[in-house]
Amino acid sequence: MFETLKYEVKDGIAYVTVNRPQAMNALNMQVLDELYTAFYQVAKDEAVKAVIVTGEGKAFVAGADIAQMHQLDAIEGRAMMIKGHNVMNFMESIEKPIIAAVNGFALGGGCELSMACDFRIASEKAKFGQPEVGLGIIPGFGGTQRLPRLVGKGMGKYLIMTAEMIDAQEAQRIGLVEKVVAPEELIPTCEKIAKTIMSKAPIAIAAAKTVINKGYDMDLTTASTLEIEGFTAPFASQDKTEGMGAFLEKRPPEFKNK
Repeated sequence: MFETLKYEVKDGIAYVTVNRPQAMNALNMQVLDELYTAFYQVAKDEAVKAVIVTGEGKAFVAGADIAQMHQLDAIEGRAMMIKGHNVMNFMESIEKPIIAAVNGFALGGGCELSMACDFRIASEKAKFGQPEVGLGIIPGFGGTQRLPRLVGKGMGKYLIMTAEMIDAQEAQRIGLVEKVVAPEELIPTCEKIAKTIMSKAPIAIAAAKTVINKGYDMDLTTASTLEIEGFTAPFASQDKTEGMGAFLEKRPPEFKNK
């Protein structure tokens, strides 16, 4: 079904792997289309409870496909950027947790893809950067917006305007990455995190992701109202009854929607 991705579901986890190692997994129009299709499957498949996104070979995603972009005029370039935004925004809209397993270079569109995930676990060999200004453009898949929101406006401007590439440890220090692990521990660590989240109430995980994402850019009063609304559905659910009952009875909960 996919030519540029590997897609597998195992034990409730969907593994989405960009598979163009000969091109350092660069994002072209086909990859973007296939990513959208893959995440559409994720959203619709009730067997999928969490997602791990990674890249085949030495790179996570080393950027957008410059060879393809070089041939685009302004109208075609805009269409590609809109396609990229559609993918990243759709990923954020999915209620299931998405973990970026950053195994190598995450540059340009690759860094932007990682930032559209809920959090990023990086190999010690990972590298991050937004090199676009050195190519005569700016980040176009959400980098100018997501990066400052993650690392602060000043640091976001610095990384974008200097096009500096940073290692995994620096990425963790500034808040771009949540955890750095040895290369051989990357996927097992992401799987452990996914399974930890999957052990919680699905309705609560979905509500938490939605409320955090939607409320992040609101003023506190409006965001607090959003939290109240987000609280209501889980509070009225069987999962809430089971979770609190299990706590009081000192036993592991058995949530219905796993």
